[in-house]
Amino acid sequence: MNNRTWRGSLLWVFTFGVLLFVWLTTRSVAVDNSINYSEFKRRLQSGEVVSLVVRPDQIRGKSRGADGKEAEFKTIPLNDPGLVEELQRSDVKDYSGEVKGNLFSSILMNFGPALLFLFFWFLIIRQMQGGGKQAMQFGRSKAKLQSSKKSKITFADVAGCDEAKEELQEIIEFLKDPAKFKKLGGKIPKGVLLYGAPGTGKTLLAKAVAGEAGVPFFSASGSEFVEMFVGVGASRVRDLFEQGRKSAPCLLFIDEIDAVGRHRFAGIGGGHDEREQTLNQLLVEMDGFDTKEGVILIAATNRPDVLDPALTRPGRFDRHVTVPRPDLAGREQILNVHAKGVKLGPDADLKSVARGTPGYVGADLANLVNEAALLAARLNKPYIEKVDLEEAVERVGAGPERKSMKISDEEKKIVAYHEAGHAMVARLIPGADPLHRVTIIPRGPALGYVRQVPDDRHLNSVTQLKSQIAIALGGRVAEEIVFKEVTGGACSDISKATDIATRMVCEWGMSEKMGPMTFGRPSGEVFMGREIGHEKGYSEFTAQAIDAEIKKIITDAEDYARRLIMENRDKIDRLVEQLIERETLDGPEVDAILRGEAAPTPAV
Repeated sequence: MNNRTWRGSLLWVFTFGVLLFVWLTTRSVAVDNSINYSEFKRRLQSGEVVSLVVRPDQIRGKSRGADGKEAEFKTIPLNDPGLVEELQRSDVKDYSGEVKGNLFSSILMNFGPALLFLFFWFLIIRQMQGGGKQAMQFGRSKAKLQSSKKSKITFADVAGCDEAKEELQEIIEFLKDPAKFKKLGGKIPKGVLLYGAPGTGKTLLAKAVAGEAGVPFFSASGSEFVEMFVGVGASRVRDLFEQGRKSAPCLLFIDEIDAVGRHRFAGIGGGHDEREQTLNQLLVEMDGFDTKEGVILIAATNRPDVLDPALTRPGRFDRHVTVPRPDLAGREQILNVHAKGVKLGPDADLKSVARGTPGYVGADLANLVNEAALLAARLNKPYIEKVDLEEAVERVGAGPERKSMKISDEEKKIVAYHEAGHAMVARLIPGADPLHRVTIIPRGPALGYVRQVPDDRHLNSVTQLKSQIAIALGGRVAEEIVFKEVTGGACSDISKATDIATRMVCEWGMSEKMGPMTFGRPSGEVFMGREIGHEKGYSEFTAQAIDAEIKKIITDAEDYARRLIMENRDKIDRLVEQLIERETLDGPEVDAILRGEAAPTPAV
């Protein structure tokens, strides 16, 4: 114990002694009202005694003086058998007896406040000591250590991102055999930045690297470094790297690094806020440590565009690894990984599920398999069937069925023509994606929907984009042709069509009149460290031309959809009739109805 601690303890002991002395002094003064028994008898005989409490060892009471004021007194009793009769003669109305207290009650009465004070003093000292320890721990990193013995995640548990695994393979080889790289003078990257859409498996990849290399894995979130107290985030960064050096070789993983790695100084709030101090400390630590120590930093983010350039430059995060959305083969591999822990039936085809889920990431596919398992268990099935997987795709993509929703026959007819209009245009227009299903069963916010299954496409032509606009407007056009008016059910379709047309003109240069030019900066989230304002970058005359060109693309697509529906009015009527009767039609059934054939009877 140091001198400062001794001085603090002595101060507390001295304070306690003073308070105890004051309490005992005031208590003795307050209770110094003893009289002898003869004086008590005199007061009793003169009628001054008002109330009395008799104990074997003491008599306490109140007496009224000549001035009319009451005063407490106490005396030691003598052997006086006639005391009760004398009390009655003296007209004392309030008198009672009391059993002699035991040792515990006497100690409690005399030393209770002192003991209570000691107890609270002990608690205060403990709290101060605990608070001191907590204050010392406050700047410690909250990173969780996952030992290599406990980490069972390997690259076999990660699918759909083969290129990313190849990029990280040499990190594993370096952690296993650093001499292989040192003898050639090569330097392993200090940091690896994983970026991609949410749910693509960035965190899982980092855990798999640690599992493959068999080294400790420290994981922390970017938000854990940001606190309301100045300097705490920087202290936690220092502590994280210090823990890494002590456990080398190891991996340090910071998830959602954009929480502390955003661009510095936006001109608001000054340049010395807590987040920037944390980022500065992170930059210093990444410059200071050497990969020869066997410590490698891996970070993940969904927003690489907002990171500070000093953080992403070579020498800090040397390697940037994209974790993309999986393609068809990748989705099938991911489904196979997640299907290891469930029971699949003989008709469950994961390849067809992968084909019907373009754009899904690993988290979506994991949720899909779990939903299918829950659906099968709800129906007491021994395994997951194809119908369960199909229903899970619908639930994940559009939401659960709203079976309790009541829809009038008139509204049901409007919804049927609306969805039939989408389906008709999607089936007849060139360049459209294959039609998979059309339904008028409400799901999520929609009263019905048409589901297409696009191929894994990375580029969209002008024809394909115009087809998407025409399909989006097909439902509204069908309502207008049949009912001579439109409803508000096409609001999302109009929004989608307007967005595609706007991007065709302003971003992709697909307008003959405007030419191959980009107009305006891409709109994005406003964040600290970037320009708060937004410059349009073109004149009002150009803005009017852009508006006119966007309107022309939309109206041309609408006219095209109207022509297709009017030329096939009899087919759309047959499609609506079957849709109202059966509520859901698959792609082959729609094709049969459009050919004038009877739709296949669904299997029961």
